[in-house]
Amino acid sequence: MVKKKKVPQRKCVMTNEMKPKKDLIRVVRNKEGEVFVDLTGKKNGRGAYLSRDAEVISKAEAANVLNRHLNTEVNPSVYDELKKIITGNDHEK
Repeated sequence: MVKKKKVPQRKCVMTNEMKPKKDLIRVVRNKEGEVFVDLTGKKNGRGAYLSRDAEVISKAEAANVLNRHLNTEVNPSVYDELKKIITGNDHEK
C-alpha cells in the first residue's frame, strides 16, 4: 500500500478557509519590519496566507487584514504585487 503524501494546509486570513499551501500566496513581515510577497513560502518571518483570488485580495486590502495579521502597516504596493501575480504571471514557479 502506497501512503499518500500529506498536503500542507494553510488558512486564508481573509476567508478563513483551509486550502492546500500551493493554492495560497504567503505575505511575510521579517524582523526588520519589511513586508513582502513570499512566493517560495520558506522565508523567515511572520507569514499570512491569502487565496489566489483577485476578489479576496481586494477585500483584504479594503479590510486591512494583513495589517492586523502582520502587526504592521502594509504598503499598498504589496497588494498591487499580489494582484499582478494572480492576474498576469500566475505560474512563476
